[in-house]
Amino acid sequence: MSRSALLAATALAGALLPHAVISSAVAADIEAGSRVEAVTVYPDGATVVRTVPLRIPAGSHTVVLRGLAGSIDPASIRVEGEGSARLSVGGVDVRAVPGDARPAADPALEKRIAALRTQREILLARIEAAEGKKKAIRHFAEGGVEGRAGRPALPPDQWPAAWDAIGEGLEKTGAVIVALAQQVETLDDEITALERARPSAPPAGQPRRDVAIALESPGDVEAMLRMTYRVAGARWAPIYDVRLDTGGPDRRPALELVRRAQVSQSTGEDWTDAALTVSTVRAARGTQAPDVEDLVVSLVDPVEAARRAERAAAMQRRAPVAASPAPVAAVGPAMQPDAAEDKVAVAERVAEIDANAFQASYRVAGKVSLASDGTVRTFALSSRRLEPALVVKTAPAQDETAYLEASFTHEEEAPLLSGPVSLHRDGVYVGRGRLAQVAPGEKVDLGFGADDKVKVTRLPLRRQASEPGWIGNTRNEVRAFRTTVRNLHDMPLRIVVVDRTPVSENASVTVEPLAGMTMPTEKGLRDRRGVVAWSYEYKPGEQREIQHGYRIGWPADRELSYAGVPQPARR
Repeated sequence: MSRSALLAATALAGALLPHAVISSAVAADIEAGSRVEAVTVYPDGATVVRTVPLRIPAGSHTVVLRGLAGSIDPASIRVEGEGSARLSVGGVDVRAVPGDARPAADPALEKRIAALRTQREILLARIEAAEGKKKAIRHFAEGGVEGRAGRPALPPDQWPAAWDAIGEGLEKTGAVIVALAQQVETLDDEITALERARPSAPPAGQPRRDVAIALESPGDVEAMLRMTYRVAGARWAPIYDVRLDTGGPDRRPALELVRRAQVSQSTGEDWTDAALTVSTVRAARGTQAPDVEDLVVSLVDPVEAARRAERAAAMQRRAPVAASPAPVAAVGPAMQPDAAEDKVAVAERVAEIDANAFQASYRVAGKVSLASDGTVRTFALSSRRLEPALVVKTAPAQDETAYLEASFTHEEEAPLLSGPVSLHRDGVYVGRGRLAQVAPGEKVDLGFGADDKVKVTRLPLRRQASEPGWIGNTRNEVRAFRTTVRNLHDMPLRIVVVDRTPVSENASVTVEPLAGMTMPTEKGLRDRRGVVAWSYEYKPGEQREIQHGYRIGWPADRELSYAGVPQPARR
């Protein structure tokens, strides 16, 4: 008999046939085999297409599919297909399997995870303490050597010793922060591995459900049903590899962006030889220059200042003594985590993309098998080569290191979702960053670590505080700095120096730039008040000096307070 007849019936779960119709069926329940044909994974779930080959006689029947995922959403089930004669789908029933149980926890494993998380919190507290110490050292470096308003200046013959102490203190606290951050990263990896080792199934098997499909057949029928349903317990997350070739005097820079998907599932059913699609629909030294925040100048409330000092002293008395961090092994070429990946990247097949104005889907090449045990598999989605713009950026008021950044415009039809990115510069792994979500047409800025061939120094040029005289009742403070930048590369580079001028939110406090300073090329950088930048094209070996200064005036009977204003997360 011809297969030209179409079975195109759709059933909502719970919309059952009347009980009298089912109970009067000519045949008993028919157990049918099925297989997962295709899966679309979202960041927070999956849609499964399961095929069911059938051969049934005339009459009313209930076809039962046993042992399906326990996380099936009954309201999402749809049934359609093709057959040798027209079938009618009366309804779908999702049945609980007797004895269904959730996985039993492993007490020893949970205790180990809890202990590691406690260690992680202790390390984060130590990092916070070290950051506070580093900030205090910088605060002294900006004002302690030359003195502050109302305080005697340090004698000039003691300045070199003070500078050495400041440099040594910054170097030590920086090393402590880096070592602690690496220990946190190691703990994170261990915690993730233990969490994946949690039992995903009870001894008798994962939670299961049976699905019963009520069918009405006018005669003997051969058919192929396709049942589509949503399940929880599946996810995918984007990860990126970015490889930068910085070029040279006679070669332009190039950048390769590889987008990958990490897919895992613990739905309760294995996916074997299935077509896999991932969809964007939803149902540590750092690699970039530090962000420069606003510097707001205001007046100190004497009562509140005393309370803060008292609270700080109490916290200091209670703070535990931080142990010295364990030595951190140097990572050589043989230990670089991406070394093996370099060898297979050329053989990767990328996915096909299907994108529109609101979503994007990637059809992974070939057939995929993924067990329901939480195993993570990685698939290449896309690879793109482009020509980036290079810039070196430094924020010497916070860190005199220069950082290389590469920027490009994202011109693919699918957005770049937020995710971690492994960064390589001229074949060397320089670290991991994070890519914020980027829409098509938006600009992307990626940091590629420190550039040791751009030398930056920032020194106090002028520091002067005036006390109120017999006539006036206003105090003034003048601050000026000189930043020296030198390009030691054999090629021209655009170098951007970022700094800030205090912003007053009090009518009694005035801030004005000093005459004779270097005019910024940009003001209000990234819409942040007071943040300024000097952007110049430097020739090979060229050196420039940038002078930046300002005068602050405020009532003589008050004290100043400096505070950075929190900003929204940088895109």
